[in-house]
Amino acid sequence: MKRSITLLVIVLVAAMAVATQAQDRKSLRINEVMIVNDTSIVDDYGEHHAWIELFNANFAPLEISSMYLTNDKNNPTKYPIPLGDVKTRISKRQHVVFWADNNPNKGTFHTSFTLVQGQDNWIGLYDSDRKTLVDSVTIPAGLLAGYSYARSEDGAGVWQVRDGGPDDYITPSSANVIKDKNPKVEMFAEKDGFGFLMTIMAMGIVFIALFVLSLCFVGIGTISKYLARSKKARAKGVEVVEIDRKDLDSGEAIAAIVMALHEHLDVHDKESTILTINKVKRAYSPWSSKIYGLREYPHK
Repeated sequence: MKRSITLLVIVLVAAMAVATQAQDRKSLRINEVMIVNDTSIVDDYGEHHAWIELFNANFAPLEISSMYLTNDKNNPTKYPIPLGDVKTRISKRQHVVFWADNNPNKGTFHTSFTLVQGQDNWIGLYDSDRKTLVDSVTIPAGLLAGYSYARSEDGAGVWQVRDGGPDDYITPSSANVIKDKNPKVEMFAEKDGFGFLMTIMAMGIVFIALFVLSLCFVGIGTISKYLARSKKARAKGVEVVEIDRKDLDSGEAIAAIVMALHEHLDVHDKESTILTINKVKRAYSPWSSKIYGLREYPHK
């Protein structure tokens, strides 16, 4: 039984891991493409080739090995991205460039196809199952040499032709939009110039975290005590039964029982006393109150 449960847990964890990886890969995007590269970047061999930029839109690293790049809709597995290269693990929100030079023997990032100027070039990115199309783009035939076809923003926005000018710069292996300001930070600085709001937010986060942590400790302690009692009871063959304190007798009833046992056993103190039990309407039991144990001084 325990072995079956263990195997089931392993299978569920593996299935969740595969599903998570598949979900992450759906965020991989073709980000920028250049068909004729005569003045842009060069590969590791110092040569100009057409290139394809991919962008990891996730906020976590993404492994892209075993995926496929192709320029043929009828052949989705034209270029399998090889396994075993540490560079195929793309950091969060980062880019990687593939060279479309039809020479995969040069390395992992050199594809087995080329891109042709003067005609529409379709590029597809498939998942490792060889069926799921993660992303695709068609580069128009009129794209000139030295121009790129890129998204207006990394992983999103509309596709646009870029000529490398001041407003349409070409950005292989870097962000399509170069930002020198953070609007949210500037707005926060304008609204909270003295930092009072930031201080309150920081203190609130700390106190909330401490409160949640204390609840975790209390919960863990309660569970640990229950497990310890259960384990001890099982070792002795005793069943653990939780008793609701509301079902216990009141203090008056317990006192009456004690006095009955005292009289029945005929055990008396040296002093002859008479004990009267009266019901007192208080929110607490008077038997534990110290004021009822004090003797009154005799009146003069």
